[in-house]
Amino acid sequence: MRKMLAIIAAKISIILGKILGKKSSSTPGTIARKICPDILKHLAKQVKEKTILVCGTNGKTTTTNLLYSLIKNEGKEVVCNNVGANMLDGITCAFVTKASIFGKLNADYAVLECDEAYLRHVVKHVNADRIVITNLFRDQLDRYGEIDATVKLLDEAFSNIKNDFELILNGDDPLCAHYADKYKAKFYGISEDKNLKKNEIKEGRFCLKCQSELSYNFCHYSQLGDFYCPKCGYKRHAPHYDAVNIDLDNKMKFDIKYNNHTITLDVNYKGFYNIYNILAAFSAYNELGLDLTNINNVFNSYKPQIGRMETFRINNKDVILNLSKNGAGFNQAISTLINDQREKDVFFVLNDAPSDGTDITWLWDVDFEYLKNANINSIYSGGIRKDDLAIRILYAGFDNVKVMDNTKDNLKDIIFASDRPVYLLVNYTALFDTQNILKSLEKSSK
Repeated sequence: MRKMLAIIAAKISIILGKILGKKSSSTPGTIARKICPDILKHLAKQVKEKTILVCGTNGKTTTTNLLYSLIKNEGKEVVCNNVGANMLDGITCAFVTKASIFGKLNADYAVLECDEAYLRHVVKHVNADRIVITNLFRDQLDRYGEIDATVKLLDEAFSNIKNDFELILNGDDPLCAHYADKYKAKFYGISEDKNLKKNEIKEGRFCLKCQSELSYNFCHYSQLGDFYCPKCGYKRHAPHYDAVNIDLDNKMKFDIKYNNHTITLDVNYKGFYNIYNILAAFSAYNELGLDLTNINNVFNSYKPQIGRMETFRINNKDVILNLSKNGAGFNQAISTLINDQREKDVFFVLNDAPSDGTDITWLWDVDFEYLKNANINSIYSGGIRKDDLAIRILYAGFDNVKVMDNTKDNLKDIIFASDRPVYLLVNYTALFDTQNILKSLEKSSK
């Protein structure tokens, strides 16, 4: 009776939230867990096949939704927290949404995005068959601390899992790859040098085995690349899923080599980092043994989640919204700006609410200096910490940063001022409001 009451209350909360224009992706789970603390455990054990958790600093929402799309394409029923509510309440909400009011769950698979710090709590309720780790970067320093704290939290979570499980690791990240010393794992990676290396601060620059500084045959970005330790011999594992023959000239085209097979992917995605997201999703999907026939169609029909290089057509031009929430994410967004050769305007928005992380010292890890290569006409700085952001960009060599609030009127003025495309790089608490503004402007300009 308690389980039924929890589900009914949560479903009512979902309906009311949608009526009020809310996402209703987490609060219903909070309600359900208060009424019945073991509701998640009860529902999660009903998954018929496999449960896959996706963790990591950047890319976990995209990876989760790509994997969800691949499995759904095979006609399977899947539980998924698609919008990225990735703590216990959000994951509970995903299960409650899928369940009947009687507590019955019709699900072949569960694909769940999970916050790195919360994984140790989630695995007490959910039996994880596979766990994908995308990467580990500095993020929300006030919450996570330095990256070594996150590494330890994940290790704690893995050590407490009672069932048999397999890790799917970004083998180009030395912080991820080292887990294979203790747990069963498969690796994915990019085995060719695309000459992307920049003068970036690398979170994982020291060997986790002997604490010596790592060396690289080549580096893609941040600490991701073909690493090795000259002192103890720790080095990158040969990937089980390897991206080669990469062509980024127009769309994104590359081969994945795996198990003596090769598959060619040709997709209209932006950002080199999306190769890693695709690799992670493909690796997890192939490990399930499902069909690969329509995989290119699935990847090409995938619609990015909110703010993942999300494109709007406003005033007959592209307006691109991207979530950039930490140093590594900003640097990859800047790389995307550079690869887009068109003259453009860029609006950066930085908030420091608890959900964003109140410590913004990571701004000085961002390579704003490279914006000089991005063919930018105008740079704008907005958000609660717009002045701090403007000062950082000023120190990067730009003395014409325009500081303003990211209101609808200001965004409209910028977008309608010319035929140049506009990029908006925002962090978390600015994302949904900005998207709503762009949706409204897109609708009114048609």
